Formats: sequence, C-alpha cells, structure tokens
Amino acid sequence: MEFSVRKYDLLAELAVVQGVVERKTTIPILSYVLCEARGDKLVLTATDLELSVRTSCAAMVRKDGAGTIPAKKLLELVRLLPDEEIRFKLLENHWMEITCDRRRYKMVGLSKENFPALPQAPHPLVSVPAGLLTALIGRTGFAISTEESRYTLNGALLVIKPEQVVMVATDGHRLALVEADHDFGKLNGEVRVLVPKKAMAEVQRLAGEAGENAELSFARDDSHLFFECGRRLLICRMLTGQFPNYEAVLPRENNKSIALDRNELHDTLRRVAQLADQRSHAVKFVVGREGVEISASSAEYGEAREMIEKEYKGEPLSVGFNAQYLLDFLGAAAEGPVSLELKDEQSAGQMRPLGDEKYRYRYVVMPMRI
Repeated sequence: MEFSVRKYDLLAELAVVQGVVERKTTIPILSYVLCEARGDKLVLTATDLELSVRTSCAAMVRKDGAGTIPAKKLLELVRLLPDEEIRFKLLENHWMEITCDRRRYKMVGLSKENFPALPQAPHPLVSVPAGLLTALIGRTGFAISTEESRYTLNGALLVIKPEQVVMVATDGHRLALVEADHDFGKLNGEVRVLVPKKAMAEVQRLAGEAGENAELSFARDDSHLFFECGRRLLICRMLTGQFPNYEAVLPRENNKSIALDRNELHDTLRRVAQLADQRSHAVKFVVGREGVEISASSAEYGEAREMIEKEYKGEPLSVGFNAQYLLDFLGAAAEGPVSLELKDEQSAGQMRPLGDEKYRYRYVVMPMRI
C-alpha cells in the first residue's frame, strides 16, 4: 500500500474516528484505525465492537492496500505536521512509513487480518433531516441512565412513524420526551429501536457536522443500527430488552401550573444551587400568589433564597427537586416561557417550553423530600 493525502483532508476524518476508538482496551487492535487505499480515496475504519465508524477522504493512491496505525498517535502526529502532502507506505511486518517533505516517521502496525469485520449496511428505511436528529438528541440525551445495571435505560428509545418521530430517554428519576411531525414518505408501519448513549453522541456529532439541511439515511438489521451521511457511516449495536412504558409515567393531573421565563429561571437556579448540598443538589420550590420562591441550604455552605415574581392563582404548593435535573432541561429548551406543572408534593413535576412550535417537548422530574 502506498498513497499520499492532504493534511487537512486526513485530519478531518481522523477526528471523526477518535470518538469510537478504544483507548483503554485489552484488545490492542481496537486502538488502531484501519486504513484502506483504493481507487482515488483513503477509507478509515474504527470500532470498539459496540460502535463503528467508516469514513473516507480523497487520496492519490499509487498502490492499493490496507494497514493499521495507532489512531491516537496518528492524529497527534498529523496535527503537528506542516500543511503539506503526507505520504504513507506500508512496510514489512505491518510497519507504516510516513513522510512529509524531508520528515520521516515509522509507526508500528498490526495485521489488518485482526481488525474486526463490520456488518454490511442494508437498504435504508428512511432519511432523517440532520437538524431534526440533532434537536431530538439534544433534548433527550442528558436523561439517559449511566448505571450499567439498568441496561435498557443506557440508551434512548427512537420511534419513527410514517408522519412523526419520537425520542424518549429516562434514568428512573427524570424522563425527557420530544415529538416532531415529519413525513417519512414510503415508510410502512412503525420502527422502534433503542439507541445506545455513546452512539447518540456520535450520531449528534455526525449530524451537526453535516449541517442543518443534510439528510442521514437510517437502516437496521437484526442487531445493528446504521446512520449514513455522505461518505460517513456509523454502525452501532442495538440495545435489546424492553424500554419502560413511558406513556404511563406522563402526568395527567398536574393542574397547578405557572409560566416562567426560561432564562430567568435558569439563572436563578444556577445561583441558588451554588449553596445546595453537593450530593443531592436539592432545591425547594414554594409556589404562591406572588410567584415562585426557590431556596437551598447545606451545612457546609449556608443557604440561598430568591424570588421570581409571577402571578399565580392556584393553591400554594411547595416541592423539592434536583437542581441539576432542572438545569439540564432548561439548557436544552427553546427560548421563551417555560411551563412548570405540579400536582402535589409527592407527585412528579412536568416542564414544557411554551414557545417551541416545531417540537412537542415534555420533561418529567420526580420530587425530592426536603
């Protein structure tokens, strides 16, 4: 194998594969990137066995072939090279020679035969606008559970219907649900899949780099999900198991509501939470005629109390929440008013942005005892 490539073409694609490459692994080949030179392009592949990415860039190929290079070291070296043509040549014993002008390097490689084979992408089911996918993940991804024991909660539920898309994530303490209308053309029936957390982050990055108006094709087989945009293909192993019945969790009797400005509530919460207990992040909401009083206290730091003035005609109510859970939602919600909907001190609260016409976004948070 022998080829040459422009620095910034290679650098852009090496950055894409870094999110997938395993840095701490008992399987050495997983920290390497597979380089395949053929025709007029270089194809790069990385995998951690659960998530894989394949991308490519233009190259001048003198001799077709394939080899592996340590992914992180290659990225660091290419970053430091001048903006000139970089030449690669596969040597004996899988070593790779890299030259740039009069600079010469040799990097240790492993046999390409040891690199895991990737599944073939089936025919796409639907095309999803990149902007839509980015918005869905941005509004739900933070609510995914990080507890490995709760396997089915380690990802988000994606439901694609002929004229609608839904994404739901929960960690058992809060639930984020977003719905949007979109015509998926010839889709027959409903597609329900569980997308792992790490894959969600990479899909969001893929969609973000593609641009608002780009389309991602989505496909699935019995055990994998495929997201493809242009020359980049992301493959992830689908989570198995039963996602909780999220519709049963959605509050239906939260008749005490007050509309608050998103930015004002966000800034107030951030200040008050500075003096909250650092383990529980507990803050207290007291909703009354004059508005909402938000307070927090801890033996270690002291106490904080702020008032957001707003007309409220319902029954007074006090309830505790995890401040970080609320800040996560407010950081993802659209600008404008946010509805805080409550039932009583023991029942889950619900928040919804009122100014977002494109997305129906609901966020359910369990209360805390304070």
